[in-house]
Amino acid sequence: MPIAADELETRLRRAFPDAEIEIHDLAGDGDHYRAKIVSPAFRGVSRVKQHQMVYAALGGSVGGELHALALETSAAP
Repeated sequence: MPIAADELETRLRRAFPDAEIEIHDLAGDGDHYRAKIVSPAFRGVSRVKQHQMVYAALGGSVGGELHALALETSAAP
């Protein structure tokens, strides 16, 4: 079952409460999203580790109920 954009955002906000988060449904099917996350939690952390943090926050949803997630992550300015 696909995941709704608002549920995806809720999960990300739980993990990154001080982040700026933008979610875009790329295909209109609830399976393919792009997420832009700007958070101080990413400061000093490599891009790979930032993405791993996001995947961990989603608790295994990527590849299951969430087929594809294009990520853009960065530390807060």
